[in-house]
Amino acid sequence: MADMPNGEQGCASPLELFNRIAAQGELVRSLKAGKAPQDEIDSAVQMLLSLKMSYKAAMGEDYKADCPPGNPAPGNDSGLGATEAEEDFVDPWTVQTSSAKGIDYDKLIVRFGSSKIDKELVNRIERAIGQKPHRFLRRGIFFSHRDMNQILDAYENKKPFYLYTGRGPSSEAMHVGHLIPFIFTKWLQDVFNVPLVIQMTDDEKYLWKDLTLDQAYGYAVENAKDIIACGFDINKTFIFSDLDYMGASPGFYKNVVKIQKHVTFNQVKGIFGFTDSDSIGKISFPAIQAAPSFSNSFPQIFGDKTDVQCLIPCAIDQDPYFRMTRDVAPRIGYPKPALLHSTFFPALQGAQTKMSASDPNSSIFLTDTAKQIKTKVNKHAFSGGRDTVEEHREFGGNCDVDVSFMYLTFFLEDDDRLEQIRKDYTSGAMLTGELKKILIEVLQPLIAEHQARREEVTDEIVKEFMTPRKLSYDFQ
Repeated sequence: MADMPNGEQGCASPLELFNRIAAQGELVRSLKAGKAPQDEIDSAVQMLLSLKMSYKAAMGEDYKADCPPGNPAPGNDSGLGATEAEEDFVDPWTVQTSSAKGIDYDKLIVRFGSSKIDKELVNRIERAIGQKPHRFLRRGIFFSHRDMNQILDAYENKKPFYLYTGRGPSSEAMHVGHLIPFIFTKWLQDVFNVPLVIQMTDDEKYLWKDLTLDQAYGYAVENAKDIIACGFDINKTFIFSDLDYMGASPGFYKNVVKIQKHVTFNQVKGIFGFTDSDSIGKISFPAIQAAPSFSNSFPQIFGDKTDVQCLIPCAIDQDPYFRMTRDVAPRIGYPKPALLHSTFFPALQGAQTKMSASDPNSSIFLTDTAKQIKTKVNKHAFSGGRDTVEEHREFGGNCDVDVSFMYLTFFLEDDDRLEQIRKDYTSGAMLTGELKKILIEVLQPLIAEHQARREEVTDEIVKEFMTPRKLSYDFQ
């Protein structure tokens, strides 16, 4: 999988965007002229609109076919940030927004055609599991879904389902943002008592990044240790590397080929923005990320059952893969996977800046010491506070853009305390330094405990998690 919610942003130049728009426009015209299936046309048009939004966000003006971007004069920001109409851009490799508040998720739901996780759905989950919903659900961190009601129908009728999530292992360094889908998936596994498969897309990282195959596989194993340290049940969890598992599993590979047969090159160009200069490995990769959505990709777990429904918790940028999967599923006789989408985890420098594994100050890494955490938060966490103490006391801070407050919404369990912090900071009663101190006190034990659990994950334990085997579940 392209890295989970890490808010990494693409940096395509305006000229590259201009050329991609022109090529995508040409593709849309040729599809329409050739009377291509409507879903192919729709996905190509959606990609075209996304590219145009991205261009407008970069240039501060609409795309015009006869007007390629010039080189703006030094110091000229060409109206950047000047207009509220600037749109966010989200795909599996690029997340861009010009707003300090981050992505507008309500607009994204409309654009992706998913459904909002509303109070009614959260209440239904609470009734089904008989306990308080996870803070990520209570606070809208997991905010969008596809077919979650079907999963609850199945669960209430004692019908089986399983969980599937993943990680793109692009480096050994994982930060707290990478843990979000795994913290939530562990909770889902515990409350629903269901099996889980975790895909490590080392093949994808080899295709997209400057890595050797051995490096990509090595990162998959190292990242698996951090994932295991989240506390997954070894009897109900199978973690697999694509490079390792695909060659050993005819069932998995057969599903990859079935998916490949039913998705055209025009469709993947439309969905993912691939161009004629992308390698054929990239073009065929989406079928590999789609395959774990179908239960008979794991015969050692489910035998030859093809009807066990799948639930995928992931960041919203992964949705294009599963829109494609859901489109293909009925055509190859399988149930559509259901999805739960999370928001992106903001970089320390602010929700609209790039979080990068190569910049140690852009996030809190799972290897950071207590001292490093304290320094990073105090020095680099973007503040919604005022310029002076007097102004802050009078006008208060802005929780919508304050990164320390955003991080607390992810990691502070106590709803009442969070609300009190929000009130105190907004009123000016609490200063930025005090807010940062609270975050440091939450993060330091969280990371230290994670490190202690990871220390206990031996190579033998990793091997056990990564060995194809029967998992324990109580449905027939």
